[in-house]
Amino acid sequence: MPLNISRILHAGYVFECEGTVIAFDTIFENPFSRNCHAFPDVRFDHEQIRKLRFDAVFISHFHDDHCSLESLDLLDRNTPIYIYCLFEEIFGMVRALGFTNVQSLKIDAPIGIGAITVIPRMALDSDVDSMFQIQAAGVNVLNVVDSWMHPDTLEVLATYAPWDMVLWPFQTMREMEVLSPTRATAAPPEIPADWIEELKVLNPRFVVPSSCQFLQEPWSWYNHAFFPITYRQFQQEVQAALPRAQVVRLNPSVSFALDAQSLRASTPLEWVLPVGDQDLDYQYDASRKPPPTADIATRFAALDAAQTALVLAFCESGLLEKYRDMELPEDSYFEQPRVWRLRVYDHKGAEMEFHYRLEGDAIARLDGPADAISWATDIPISKIYAALELGESLTSLYLRINDAEFDAATSAEIQTADIIDDPLIRCLYNDVFGAYQAAQLRRLQHRDAHTAGSMKASAGVAPKASVPQRI
Repeated sequence: MPLNISRILHAGYVFECEGTVIAFDTIFENPFSRNCHAFPDVRFDHEQIRKLRFDAVFISHFHDDHCSLESLDLLDRNTPIYIYCLFEEIFGMVRALGFTNVQSLKIDAPIGIGAITVIPRMALDSDVDSMFQIQAAGVNVLNVVDSWMHPDTLEVLATYAPWDMVLWPFQTMREMEVLSPTRATAAPPEIPADWIEELKVLNPRFVVPSSCQFLQEPWSWYNHAFFPITYRQFQQEVQAALPRAQVVRLNPSVSFALDAQSLRASTPLEWVLPVGDQDLDYQYDASRKPPPTADIATRFAALDAAQTALVLAFCESGLLEKYRDMELPEDSYFEQPRVWRLRVYDHKGAEMEFHYRLEGDAIARLDGPADAISWATDIPISKIYAALELGESLTSLYLRINDAEFDAATSAEIQTADIIDDPLIRCLYNDVFGAYQAAQLRRLQHRDAHTAGSMKASAGVAPKASVPQRI
């Protein structure tokens, strides 16, 4: 029997062979990661998903577009969940959701599930990512997920060449460049050369451009700024370099049966519902001028008084405490004395300015505007709240860095500084693990407590007070 391979979304797949059914990176949401709307559009039949019985689910890493508790919440709690993660907290969260068999994946340690064997392989950033080798029906499939290839791993994988299929993350994502668009360099006109060299080593029969393009709000300038590589460009460059390989686009719901001789269409997934034409491509346009952050901020609803107070307290004191507790990276731009201006915009586009003096691990709030600044950060107030309380990722914060006028010497220094050194980014995300999943778990537990309380009340039984669960 062949190995059946079906696409869910992004790096999500279902593999089926001889009655064994496993899934990878199960995201059943659109939008996912709060504000990433899959492009082309797709929907999910959650009622059908609740009836599924996977023999196992494998999660490559903890990022919210791969490990979402709201998606896992749809699955039977007896489903074995295998996760690659170095942090124990994520396993506790999944268990708190009710799953009874949650296990940690080890690099190069095979997991046999019925007719399918899965071998986690080391990614370049082994503290975060993994990739998967899948063996079944006499074929070898490599799911690179959205990681970069570690040289040692490539050496191991080369021994399995020629591969039958490689699921390759075909796009570069300009998630850092959109944070400082006035200072970003143009996107390279071709796919990275090391991709081609690595694919030549793997020598696959079939290459699937994996991972997911997405859009944000209809008005968002991000919708033409993130993904410079198209499906068409990837296919043309890969097939020119590997003439014996076939590039196969595998849209959400689409299935193929793979064996040692052929690849043929199979029955699509009924619970993944494509919306409209699926053979579309992202329209990257580097010439688009981003609107001011003040204008972007007006697109978001107003915070209430308590939410506003939380953000202002963070800017006035919490941010300073967080910064002092962190260890400054080596060769940081902020090793030298710097004046940082943070501008926060409300739903009317009105700005609030905060000025700080930084030097090494030290930070102090200035009473008023400085004569000259050496770093600038702009952000809608609603997005600080979303990062603090909802676990929203950097991808959709509309944060803007160094969109300001500086003296010549400062401009030259900024050009070589690391964007991730931005103090707000560090204070929101450094040493913060699983904020997105923790926020999901709070919502799901509150929902369950409310449902249980409603059921007891309707039965005439007073509900007990709920006790928050620490993670």
